[in-house]
Amino acid sequence: MSETTRHCSVGIVVALALEAKALTTNTVYPERFTPLANGASLWLSGMGPTAARIAAQGLADKGATALATFGVAGALQAGLRCGTLFCPARVLDDNGHGYTPEPAWRTSLLQRLEATGLSVLDAGDLISMPIPLLTTAAKIAAHDRYAAAAVDMESAAVAAVAKDRNLPFLALRAIVDEVDDTVPAELHESVDAWGRPRPLKLIIAFSRHPSLLTYLPTLHSRMQRATRALHAAGNAAGPMLSWRP
Repeated sequence: MSETTRHCSVGIVVALALEAKALTTNTVYPERFTPLANGASLWLSGMGPTAARIAAQGLADKGATALATFGVAGALQAGLRCGTLFCPARVLDDNGHGYTPEPAWRTSLLQRLEATGLSVLDAGDLISMPIPLLTTAAKIAAHDRYAAAAVDMESAAVAAVAKDRNLPFLALRAIVDEVDDTVPAELHESVDAWGRPRPLKLIIAFSRHPSLLTYLPTLHSRMQRATRALHAAGNAAGPMLSWRP
């Protein structure tokens, strides 16, 4: 096989356990290299840029020749709805550095996503922030500053590793919370870095703030819709795991 038609070994960084389930039915352990089909691999990093950077470096060290992020994101753009798939044209960090996904790979993925029947946003920037944006005010402020369509915490860190290693990069996200949605800090702090509930913290949070219970149905529904979109994207985008440069 010639160099120009070889398969890429794609390394995919996911932060949350629910995101990993959209790509494999096998058990995925945190902070560990997990082989996928077609020579691809996955690393369940946990939330945040530091964890994502370690994951991307680990995948590259294990032989990944392309890097991707896959998971959920928050909307910053008004009208961007939960369950919408977003393949950004550019990824930014909070210092203003920009990273462009590999154009041919992105085009190929977008063509595959058309088969999902889901809403897909194929324009706009994704901003990665070091802390979650839990309130409408924080999202509006980020949109005003960066003019990005959506926000996550990991993609820019992975893109930076890809740039340092001279590897192609891609990001695919599903919108989970909309601009007008608020996630109470007490609930966010009641899950671990991989999005898994911390039962004791939840009990304490609900005992101190019973009104938090009213947020659960909406938050659960939003995550269910976003993860369904990720499952559909994972099924439609299977060939991206054996992408040819």
